[in-house]
Amino acid sequence: MTAIERPAVRPANPHFSSGPCAKRPGWTIQNLEKSLVGRSHRSKPGKARLVDAIEKTRAILGVPADYRIGIVPASDTGAVEMALWSLLGARGVDLLAWESFGEGWVSDVVKQLKLKDARTLKADYGKLPDLTQVNFDNDVVFTWNGTTSGVRVPNADWIPADRKGLTICDATSAAFAQDLAWPKLDVVTYSWQKVLGGEAAHGMLILSPRAVERLESYTPAWPMPKIFRMTKGGKLIEGIFKGETINTPSMICVEDYLDALNWSESIDGLKSLMGRADANAAVIADWVNRTPWAEFLAEDVATRSNTSVCLKIVDPKVTALSDDDQVAFAKKIADLLDKEGVANDIAGYRDAPAGLRIWAGATIEVSDMRALMPWLDWAYAQAKASLKAAA
Repeated sequence: MTAIERPAVRPANPHFSSGPCAKRPGWTIQNLEKSLVGRSHRSKPGKARLVDAIEKTRAILGVPADYRIGIVPASDTGAVEMALWSLLGARGVDLLAWESFGEGWVSDVVKQLKLKDARTLKADYGKLPDLTQVNFDNDVVFTWNGTTSGVRVPNADWIPADRKGLTICDATSAAFAQDLAWPKLDVVTYSWQKVLGGEAAHGMLILSPRAVERLESYTPAWPMPKIFRMTKGGKLIEGIFKGETINTPSMICVEDYLDALNWSESIDGLKSLMGRADANAAVIADWVNRTPWAEFLAEDVATRSNTSVCLKIVDPKVTALSDDDQVAFAKKIADLLDKEGVANDIAGYRDAPAGLRIWAGATIEVSDMRALMPWLDWAYAQAKASLKAAA
């Protein structure tokens, strides 16, 4: 192939990792100077910060007034596990999986909770399961946006309003970038370190009135770890959803989340956040359309993520390699870009097919995304030259 010159322009911000994700534009460590370090989170100022985080979340995401919002431990994983352990078992459950995190929830329900009346609907990376086959007499567990496959549900039209079961939605790379249909969702979880680029270790758990009713009317058959308990004496512990966290949160992380929420408000909220992600994803789509060696892992344009954009390499000389060598080839591209200070951490997820994964969420500037595209071609050419030399 024709030699490709090293591009002259680098992205100003090389952080295209899919988690933790880039901080918001203009972020500096000085933004955290007002953190309530050395103060109890139970103090009036501490609790006020936590309540502020909850209420700003409600306002920006448009969460209905009768939904509870809680700050919980252990990132999105902790929030999902709290929901699974506390709510499942009252009726059958349909588990949807089309990438590694969905597979993880399947494993937890089947192997750890050992629910007998559990049905799994799976699809390969790049595809969705047949959503028409979901039984909404059961509870339903699914990811809104498959972070490791770049495949998302197109909308919530497939979820009936008169469902009998609960819908439990892992929305960690969708919240603040995609339009979540709240009336169709009974449990929503996400983590701070995704779309808003916050610090890790804290998760958000959002419950509909139907989910609260289940918590207050059903007691699981298994022992419940303290860190998962949301009821006492058959009633919801309302304090969890009013800033009284189950365990001690990092007030530095809380301040950072508030900073990201304030930035979101300053750019006109959710519509702008979604628009920024869409614009970044469009830059990648334009590049893919004119690039012969790369394609989206997501096969249907209607299900392509606008945050965790996953690409596969379709050059026949590369696809003819062994699986391990294909992974090594994609990793070489990612390593070259990392070494150049152009793009950090964009190799495909370890369980996904060989390829690249580029974060396109709202904290990425579209100018940086445009600057990255020529570098992908340059790194590919370098890796391809190394492949030929080795042969």
